[in-house]
Amino acid sequence: MQIHEVRCFGERAGQGNPALVVQGGPDDPAARQAFAQASGVSACVFIDGERLDYYYPHMRSPLCLHATLAAAHVLFAQRGAPAALSATTALRGQRLTLSREGAAIFVALGRMAVEAVAPPSGLLAELLGAPGLVPASAPVVASVGSAKLLVEVADSATLAGLRPDLARLVAWGLANGVNGCYAYCRTGATDYEGRNFNHLDAAREDSATGVAAGALSAALGHGLTLRQGHALGQPCRILTRVDGATIYVGGATELRIA
Repeated sequence: MQIHEVRCFGERAGQGNPALVVQGGPDDPAARQAFAQASGVSACVFIDGERLDYYYPHMRSPLCLHATLAAAHVLFAQRGAPAALSATTALRGQRLTLSREGAAIFVALGRMAVEAVAPPSGLLAELLGAPGLVPASAPVVASVGSAKLLVEVADSATLAGLRPDLARLVAWGLANGVNGCYAYCRTGATDYEGRNFNHLDAAREDSATGVAAGALSAALGHGLTLRQGHALGQPCRILTRVDGATIYVGGATELRIA
């Protein structure tokens, strides 16, 4: 079994959201879940040829973009740095196109239809632990492979002050086909800051959430620069652009050498 730790979306060298890339690991989903739970990182991806199978410590996921970038970093190195690679997600068979642009890796994705609706305002405030919260725009659910509840708040201070009821939020998501809540605020014309609430343990809050950046670009209809993880000590920057029906999500990757 080969295990590679890759940091993704870091603003500078040594920063970023770590993921473990596993080749030749266990085939059984239960064994993979146990590995992810014991890993100490926010996501693991198991590579089976061109098939990518994603696991958070608490659940299997249909798509994780920082883990996809991590897998791409390993595959580009092993296959002689081709111009592009293709992969397929294990749970839904979603086709992914991976490309290198300078020092960054990008994943090309398409918008996906979702039927889920945002919770009413009173329930939303309870879920986010923010009594009296008034979103800066109407919350929506959007997806580029993993549906996210997108909630815009007024500013960075409001964002930092959110104290979500994670158990209730995850339960609401499971009941409504939504894989986490992404709260964000605007900091410039196309610049944003965000936080992702998906894990049951507050200590495992993501420092970068690429699928949320893609979903946000799909909802807004334009590319953006999204910063995340600064308060967690892991400053990350996610870049997106929109080209017709395709949304590109990417950022820096760095292999961690033990």
